[in-house]
Amino acid sequence: MTAHRAATGRTPGPGRGPRLGLLWHQIRYEQLSFWRNPQSALFTFAFPVVVMAIFGALFGGIGKSAFYYGRSALQYYVSTIAAVSVLGSCYSQLAIVLATRRQNGILKRVRATPLSAFAYFVGLLAHCVLVGVVDVLLITAVGRIYGVSLPAASQWPSLAVTLVLGGAAFCALGVAVASSVHNAEAAPPVVQLVLFPLVFVSGTYMPIHSAVLNGIAGALPVKPFNDALLRAFTTDQGGLPWRDYGVLLLWGIAGTAVAVRRFRWAPRTR
Repeated sequence: MTAHRAATGRTPGPGRGPRLGLLWHQIRYEQLSFWRNPQSALFTFAFPVVVMAIFGALFGGIGKSAFYYGRSALQYYVSTIAAVSVLGSCYSQLAIVLATRRQNGILKRVRATPLSAFAYFVGLLAHCVLVGVVDVLLITAVGRIYGVSLPAASQWPSLAVTLVLGGAAFCALGVAVASSVHNAEAAPPVVQLVLFPLVFVSGTYMPIHSAVLNGIAGALPVKPFNDALLRAFTTDQGGLPWRDYGVLLLWGIAGTAVAVRRFRWAPRTR
């Protein structure tokens, strides 16, 4: 250390190795915690699969039409159900988990450890995105059973960017919502109150053909995510949906700003 200070005039900070090690440890911890509750894990993966199977039975015979923007019904629903499954893992569950951990004092204890806030949240975000990706793979497999084609090879990069960017944006919004929830009991209704209107107005369960509603929904985070996934799943066009990415990025930045300003590690005293 003395030689380093003499050469550079600075005291060496912590190396990347320990920081990356803590981050990997946090991702692994979140995964182990998730799988140690098999009932919750099973429901997380079974719910979108069951929904997709029901939609396949109901709409499997509907071919391409203008109502579904030139796609078949199942091409449309594979994309939108995949989107809502990512919303569930990266927004709903994250907000509820954080509110519960804060009320139980877990976050306060985590804050007293060498683990940085950055590593904690990046590890949690990575876990949520991984769960969302597994959900998307399962939904794609069910769609394939009903004859829905896999995304074109040229769309795999776009699909990967969409899932990571969308997952990160919704994680940021989930943390922002969790920062405004006073207790764990209030978390589920608050989360659903925000989510349900967005899901329906964004055309997740039925295409919306109102120009006014589409204009409003296009400025909110769910419809751009739906549209980016629909494009990745059903076209072979080159390029990336930059406008959709821009909206998701802005909402992710807004969610991060609210979370940084308002998030509390300890339970509220009143």
